[in-house]
Amino acid sequence: MTSPEVRPSFRLAYVPGVTPTKWVRIWNERLPDVPLTLVAVAPADAPDALRGGEADAGFVRLPIDRTALSAIPLYTETTVVVIPKDHLVAAVEEVTAADLADEIVLHPLDDTLGWEDGLPGRPAIERPATTEDAIELVAAGVGVLVVPQSLARLHHRKDLTYRPLLDAPESRVALSWPEEETTELVEEFIGIVRGRTVNSTRGRPPTPPQPKGRRTETTAAKRKPAGGRASAGKNPRGGSGSPKGAKSTKGTKRGKPHR
Repeated sequence: MTSPEVRPSFRLAYVPGVTPTKWVRIWNERLPDVPLTLVAVAPADAPDALRGGEADAGFVRLPIDRTALSAIPLYTETTVVVIPKDHLVAAVEEVTAADLADEIVLHPLDDTLGWEDGLPGRPAIERPATTEDAIELVAAGVGVLVVPQSLARLHHRKDLTYRPLLDAPESRVALSWPEEETTELVEEFIGIVRGRTVNSTRGRPPTPPQPKGRRTETTAAKRKPAGGRASAGKNPRGGSGSPKGAKSTKGTKRGKPHR
């Protein structure tokens, strides 16, 4: 008795703030027989999830431990500061680190920005466990929060707003996968993310050119003059001899035949 054939599938991990909806839609259009499952992971857990086989590929935030992983950087996010709507900073369009000198700047444990030179402003007594917890503290008037713009949108509240922070680290988003598991499905998803069309698949042989001088039946048919009789000379002006380019003979008088 033969074992049933395993149906192929694809598991895609993603970190908070990344919205894979567009790419998932294209995948479903091109590979309707291969189900794609989304796997939500924390930024710090994403590399281990890929190495451990929990997902075939995933959207991660750089930098990550690249051991046994391949990665393609995709885009860099704008860094913003989240503030209450009635905060003084809300009156300006852009903010610098100097503008936050007197502010308590929250630093959650799941922070995705690399602060090599330290956070601006004054540190809080304790670090919030998550970005979501830090958002709640901002709404309570405890401090402000610096995050990638996508996270500010993810945790949007009506009583909060955000402004771009010019001199701050930026978060880069990349597509990553186990380098030893670069399967055909992984290659297919890489092509979707990079914007390849359905006809630009890797390894597709080019269409051989048609030899010059050979006319197909269709071409020959197009060059037949009206009436179905082949022309003995060159095509008349107008190109292909189509009905649009041919002169009408309706209503003209016939002369006497020459003897």
